Amino acid sequence: MRDDSWNTSVVLVIEDDRPVLNFIAATLKANGFRLLTAETGTAGVALTYSKTPDVVLLDLGLPDIDGMEVLRRIREELEIPVIVVSARGNERAKVDALEAGADDYLSKPFGTGELIARIRVSLRHYRRSRSAGSAVSAEPIRVGPILFDGQRREVHSNGTRVHLTPIEFRLLEELVRERGKVLTHAHLVARVWGPGQPVDRHNVRVFMATLRRKLESSPDCQRIILTEVGIGYRLRDDWGSG
Repeated sequence: MRDDSWNTSVVLVIEDDRPVLNFIAATLKANGFRLLTAETGTAGVALTYSKTPDVVLLDLGLPDIDGMEVLRRIREELEIPVIVVSARGNERAKVDALEAGADDYLSKPFGTGELIARIRVSLRHYRRSRSAGSAVSAEPIRVGPILFDGQRREVHSNGTRVHLTPIEFRLLEELVRERGKVLTHAHLVARVWGPGQPVDRHNVRVFMATLRRKLESSPDCQRIILTEVGIGYRLRDDWGSG
């Protein structure tokens, strides 16, 4: 049965394999989504900026430019959900895509149910994030060298603006909201990826590592985000004590 609650959502599919593209297109249309398609990376980037779809499904093996470059170009300006859909199923490819700003990674082959579920979860997270832009505070919050502005969706570290992907922003938002407290992996998954999602500690570690690299002076520095081994993470709030 089609879920018409999603029939205003536009999905851009960047995929050069015509049978796969036709399969995805038929699945999306049957589930009430509106559709845009591109068979090259260049066309996909252009459509993303001109049409601003609600979510992008991105293949990595494109004929003109690599899908990772497409992802980087999208992330230069836009926060819309990007789900990588690729035959590159090895862990390195997944880690690279997530670190570059992908919201999710779906390995080929996949079923229609999983595809639709991943899209809906990404849309829910994005909408919730946008609607709760000022949920942390109406005023910017300073935590050590970090200035977090929930209303403007801006983050500065040591006076320099830092570009965060949507998931990195939501992770930091939760750390700021609960600063000083130890947040378990399960807590972070529920708040950032959504309740009921399986706890994937590896994904949390990947995103936390990229967040640290952007906020801290070196990858080995943990003076802002502290790891509680085997438990989770904590944002320092004791700056006044040294």
